[in-house]
Amino acid sequence: MEFELKDPKFEQLINLDANLEIIGSGFEFTEGPVWHARQKCLYFSDIPANTLYRYSEVDGVTVFKKPSHFSNGLTLTKEGKIIACEHQRRAITLQTNGEFIILAYRYQGKRLNSPNDLIISPDGAIIFSDPIYGLREGLGGPAEQELHIQGVYMYKSGMDEPKLLVDDFERPNGLALSHDGKTLYVDDTVRQHIRKFIVNENWDLSGGEALAKLWGEGEGRPDGMKLDINGNIFCTGPGGIWVINPKGALLGKIHLPQKTANLAWGDDDRKSLYITSSSFLYRLRCKISGKSPMD
Repeated sequence: MEFELKDPKFEQLINLDANLEIIGSGFEFTEGPVWHARQKCLYFSDIPANTLYRYSEVDGVTVFKKPSHFSNGLTLTKEGKIIACEHQRRAITLQTNGEFIILAYRYQGKRLNSPNDLIISPDGAIIFSDPIYGLREGLGGPAEQELHIQGVYMYKSGMDEPKLLVDDFERPNGLALSHDGKTLYVDDTVRQHIRKFIVNENWDLSGGEALAKLWGEGEGRPDGMKLDINGNIFCTGPGGIWVINPKGALLGKIHLPQKTANLAWGDDDRKSLYITSSSFLYRLRCKISGKSPMD
């Protein structure tokens, strides 16, 4: 691991002498980490292995659910129930009594592509991206694409189908919501940029301009994304993780040896950055903290 300093403010967030800790290894392709504040553990997916894992200091890495229907992105309700993006069932699902029930899987009578990543807003809305990656064999497919778009959607309990928020992405992927709930960030993996939207009443969005472009050397493209408590964006990209301020300026990079897919804030102080990076699960202690969905 190496750090690339682009702005002195990067050192206020990251200890440049920090060590990268290997929490787990030997996976196929890790994704979707989320910290469970009450259980003091991390849940994460290994998509090709069709497995949902759990990590804690006490038990280490253990299998939580297999098969996982090729789960990808994960989040949690305030009560601590897992909400998952499942490639194979092409659905958003909710953990209920040990099983995962389908919340949303169709839009205008057609199957979703393969929900990829998701977040929960303060008003309980689930926002999720729906690219086509999970239609591929070995990632949940093979399956046929029914929708002609790859959109970003909102779903609330009781809705018959999700509401389409944006449909002009090439490959929508990671999402993050500002702490006041007024700004939505979504990255586009193929176009390699992060877009910024203003959240209006009834989840109508405006704006959508490209806030930052993530072009550079190294494996990986924009994928998973989280904010720290000051609203700085930690987004996976070429070479590892890019740290960008709310105005779109690059503060620095965390270079990692493998393609890096996602990340999550965890531990009691939320100053540990858990990183899913291909066959590894890492932990990096930071100066800054973030939030978990249950906070």
